[in-house]
Amino acid sequence: MKVTLLGTGDSTGTPIIGCHCKTCEDARLKGWERKRFSVMVQNGGRVLLIDTSPDMRRQLLDTNVDRVDAVIWTHCHFDHFGGFGNFYRVQSDVRVYTLPEIHESIGRFMEFMDYKPIEVECYEEFELLGMKITLFEVNHPPVKSIGVRIECDGNVVVVSGDTNADIPKKSLEIIENPDLFIVEALAPRGRFRKHMNADEALALAKKIGARKTVLTHVGHFFPPHDIAVKRYPIGHDYQTFEFREVKLDAFFRD
Repeated sequence: MKVTLLGTGDSTGTPIIGCHCKTCEDARLKGWERKRFSVMVQNGGRVLLIDTSPDMRRQLLDTNVDRVDAVIWTHCHFDHFGGFGNFYRVQSDVRVYTLPEIHESIGRFMEFMDYKPIEVECYEEFELLGMKITLFEVNHPPVKSIGVRIECDGNVVVVSGDTNADIPKKSLEIIENPDLFIVEALAPRGRFRKHMNADEALALAKKIGARKTVLTHVGHFFPPHDIAVKRYPIGHDYQTFEFREVKLDAFFRD
């Protein structure tokens, strides 16, 4: 199993159009960016996307992906589903998994696409591309939102999805002791109704006993990447994590 962070930015990405803060200007000057959020999981030559970023076309071209086998949508905000049509137009029979409520919300924007919506419920494990998948409830008001737990060959990867720190107890039990925790952290500090800051995200990682943690869905509120990464385990676009069949052989590769 291989996990790739296709995009590590928040809804606007970095640099932000029209913003000339220190971080956005550093990104322009040094040529780095944070595309909108999406995670790719590859197993046995097949591709699962967790969310379909508006930057999907560039992300799939950059990672040499010719076909997507399945998609999981975590919620109905545009920065998490808006790029679906980027690959739908060049392939057919795309299976998309999520809660019925999320399908209903996103489906209003997708009426012209003949994809295959598959309804699943939280806390009910299902098999997908040789992996065990469990969706779990998080808290991202006012919309229904989920995180994703993936298990393959004894290795466990958890993607928090967009959420604040008020995650249901049942979800916390489901995501205990992951080998890799991909968790959103919008800013280094501050209080947010819908999101976590870095301290909250790292506290959550410690609470669930994460073996390795990487912050994503990062906004321009953080310092430039080469400075911020000295203090926080911030992910970067196209960062890759690979897992072998034996859990103890799991390793990280940039």
